[in-house]
Amino acid sequence: MNKFFLAVVFLFFNSFCFSQIKAVTETGDEVILFEDGTWKYADTTKTEKEDISINPKKFTKNSTATFLLKSTKAGVGVWLNSKKWLFNKGENNEDAEYELHLKGKDLYGMMITEKIQIPLESLMNIALDNAKKAAPDAKVIKKEYRMVNDKKMLFMQMNGTLEGVKFSYYGYYYSHENGTIQFVIYTSQNLLNEYISDAEELLNGLVETAE
Repeated sequence: MNKFFLAVVFLFFNSFCFSQIKAVTETGDEVILFEDGTWKYADTTKTEKEDISINPKKFTKNSTATFLLKSTKAGVGVWLNSKKWLFNKGENNEDAEYELHLKGKDLYGMMITEKIQIPLESLMNIALDNAKKAAPDAKVIKKEYRMVNDKKMLFMQMNGTLEGVKFSYYGYYYSHENGTIQFVIYTSQNLLNEYISDAEELLNGLVETAE
């Protein structure tokens, strides 16, 4: 495992995680409160919602994904192929519930979960805002809604640079009444195309689970 690669990525994800709570104002508007004292409305603009296309394809778990890695926080889990993927509870990054690694390859994954529910449009903006705190050049390369195992999820690919290393973050964002998850696969930009099928296979194992 490339320790420098992981050290830089964890720096990114330390800023990428949630650092806010949800609240309601006296007028009934939902807002997101951040630790630094700032806030933003939970309901983003209609224009932002209209800009995100819906992929007509249905995404489902792979038949080889027979092991369910279940969150204890967010009412979700991931079906994966345990012969291909190593996983453990978050150790290098305390904000990750689970960390994953494709055996023998430079492809990694992270499940960041919270018990709070956040609208997907707001979640997208929060993820990008936090990404830019660690990598100022971070930008969304692709975004769309997908139906993944019959649940509407936000897909995003973000690219950024940390310590001179160019990274790609490729993942699903999902929120429901039992919690929220950022399920992100990451590697260097020059390797993403090589690993894209493995990344998609893992991501498409994301499901909602019973509490």
